[in-house]
Amino acid sequence: MRVWRPGLVAALLLSYPAVAQEGQKGMPQLDFGNPLLISQVVWGAIIFAVFYILASRWALPKMGAVLEHRASVIQGDLETARRAKAEADAAIASLHAERRRSAAEASSAIERATAEAKQFATSAAAEVNAKLESQLTDAEGRIAVARGSAMGALREVASETAANVVGRLTGRPADRTAIDGAVGDAMVARAA
Repeated sequence: MRVWRPGLVAALLLSYPAVAQEGQKGMPQLDFGNPLLISQVVWGAIIFAVFYILASRWALPKMGAVLEHRASVIQGDLETARRAKAEADAAIASLHAERRRSAAEASSAIERATAEAKQFATSAAAEVNAKLESQLTDAEGRIAVARGSAMGALREVASETAANVVGRLTGRPADRTAIDGAVGDAMVARAA
C-alpha cells in the first residue's frame, strides 16, 4: 500500500524546470501572448456562433414543434380521459339507480307473492276446514244413527236376555212389560 507524502510530491514538481516555470507564469489557457490562444478563441467564437444559428434557426423550432404537438396530444388525451370518466361516472350512477329500482321491484314482487301465497293458504285452509267440518257432521250423524240402532238392538237383546234368564230362574214365562220397563230404566240411568 502506497502512502502519499506531500513533501515528496513537492520535490518531484520542483525537480522539473518546465513545470516550475509554468507554475510561475500562471495558467497557460489564459496566456493571451500566445498566438495559438487567440486563434483558438476566434475559432471557438465562430463555432459557437454557427451552433447558435443552427440551433436557433433549425433545431429549436423543430423541438418547439415537437413539444407543441406533444402538448396538444397530451391535452387531447386528457380531454378524452375526462369525457370517458364522466361517461363512466354517469354509467355507474345509472347502474346504481337501476340496481336500486330492481331491488325495489323484487322486494314488491316478493311481498305480492307472499301475500298471494298467504291468501291461497288461507282459502285452501278454509276449504279443507269446510270439508272436514261437513265430513265431521256427516260422521257424527252416522254415529248417532249407528248408536241409536245399536241402542235399539241392545235394548232388544237386553230384554230378550232378561226374559230368558227370569224364565229359567223362575221356571215360568217372564212379564214382558215389566222387563222392558226395567231395561229402559237401566239404560236411562246408564246414559245419564
